[in-house]
Amino acid sequence: MPLIKRLAHLLVSPVLALSLALPATAADLASFKDRLFAYPAILSQADGGDYVVVDYKEARDIDARDEVPERRVKSDYVALGVRKVQKDLVLPTPAGEIKHVAVGRSEDAKIITIYLHGQGGSRKQGVDDFTFGGNFNRIKNLMAQNDGLYLSPDFSDFGDGGAAEIAALIDHYAGTSPGAKLFIACGSMGGGLCWKLAADKAVTGRLSGLILLGSHWDDGFLSTPAFKRKVPVFFGQGSKDKVFPVEKQETFYRSIRRKSPGYPTRFVRFETGTHGTPIRMTDWRETLNWMLSVR
Repeated sequence: MPLIKRLAHLLVSPVLALSLALPATAADLASFKDRLFAYPAILSQADGGDYVVVDYKEARDIDARDEVPERRVKSDYVALGVRKVQKDLVLPTPAGEIKHVAVGRSEDAKIITIYLHGQGGSRKQGVDDFTFGGNFNRIKNLMAQNDGLYLSPDFSDFGDGGAAEIAALIDHYAGTSPGAKLFIACGSMGGGLCWKLAADKAVTGRLSGLILLGSHWDDGFLSTPAFKRKVPVFFGQGSKDKVFPVEKQETFYRSIRRKSPGYPTRFVRFETGTHGTPIRMTDWRETLNWMLSVR
């Protein structure tokens, strides 16, 4: 490579390099603290930019980012005014009463994002402003500032009962915002609900994307209505995840690509990251904008 071109290549920032791989869309979410939440460095890319290895360092991404490591992020990373549009609610449904926190527009929302917690979590995890590096505060603000709705519910289990409850929650809020794009993000064991909802025709007819954060795989997805509709799927995984090994999730990601070439799926591997790293480090705005661009 000629010297001038090589220097130009090196001057392209990792964030810009990743954004260049993504198609533009008129439906982009307005930015919110993008510089603070951008991936710190891109180590490598493959699959036309769909597979990305992100540099992760605990000393930088936890110790230097948090006021109290893993408990309280520095104030620069949060905007607490969003609490004014946050409500702790109980929704009666045929599947039972569903406790949930709603942030933003409960009617006529343009976009709905639902976070489903993992084992030992609750609806409170998904709206905690200060843990996970302030990333939940960011998604709350992104939804509130873009005429959207963010939901963090409780549910009874990670099986059929929990899936029925979340389907009922979706039915209610999709009814009050019939034109909204719907995204479901699942952390860790919450992925079991993502995969079950992908098999529900009523849900997948409204679904615009699945986001798996430090979660697991399900080969049954390849025969679901969501797969047939080519609903975008994002995987974020730490390379040192001891709960759900990254190699198995990568194998599943590649099985989707083999089964359906061109399927809209992306994989972000956080190098040296552990089980909770994707919840802390995934760039919500970039991920949702990508999904909006392909739906």
